[in-house]
Parts: sequence; structure tokens; C-alpha cells
Amino acid sequence: MAGGLRRMLGRVLGAPPPPMQVGAVCLHPSDGRVLMITSRDTGRWIIPKGWPIPGLSLAEAAMQEAWEEAGVRGQAATRELGRYRYDKHQPLGFAVPVEVRVFPVTVRELADDYPEAAERTRRWWEPMEAADLVAEAQLGQLLRGLGRAKAGG
Repeated sequence: MAGGLRRMLGRVLGAPPPPMQVGAVCLHPSDGRVLMITSRDTGRWIIPKGWPIPGLSLAEAAMQEAWEEAGVRGQAATRELGRYRYDKHQPLGFAVPVEVRVFPVTVRELADDYPEAAERTRRWWEPMEAADLVAEAQLGQLLRGLGRAKAGG
């Protein structure tokens, strides 16, 4: 009976929202290229992202992730660029759906010594190229939007 009640409530109330992360699209200040980094586990190209940090705004947390994962010092916009979803794979073999709130970051400086320097590769890409590199379709759409804006259309 309890399981049936739980299922019925789930249908009425809907599924809970997915866990949330923050991400940083790090932009070159003069030419609009995007700084991408490799993931630690698979080496695929991603943006810096992570969990919200207590005491920091979402934009500030995105800036912190950009520092830790890519060595970026700069300025995060307070307004989201957009959002995307992905499945975060867990060590026990299952995945958790996560929504990432993405903030644009204007890069002022790239440090050579930063917390995850030995674990990742970073590289500048044109937004359209970066869009083709990522596995997440919604992130690719955000990056393509930057490319279209850069091209003036």
C-alpha cells in the first residue's frame, strides 16, 4: 500500500528537480574564443563545472570552478548564459541527472599553477568548434549561440 501511495503522489506532484551544478564558459576577452578543459576520467572536452558552494552566489561558484579546473582568473556574469542537462555517472554504476546553470566568464588571466593543472588539459577553441566537441547537445547549442553572436548573426 505504501508503494502504491508513493507512486500515485509521484504522478500527481511530478518528479523532483534534478540536482544542480554550476558551469563556466570561459571567454577570451579580445576574440571570444572558448577555453575548454578535459575531464579527469575520460579526457573528453568539457567546461569547468561543479556543485554550488555554500556562501557563494551561483556565479561566484562558477568562477571558483573555473579557477580550480582551468586556472582562470576573471569576471563571471551574474546572469546565466543558459542551462543544460547531463547524466553524471557514479562509481557504483548508475547515473544521476544533473542540470548545469552556465555563466559566462571573461578571462583576465590564465595561471600556470592551479589546483587541477596536473589532471587536465586546456585549450582555446572557436565557439562553433567547441560546440562540436562536447557530448551534451544542450551545451553545444549554448556554444553555437555564442558562435552566431560572434559572427554577427
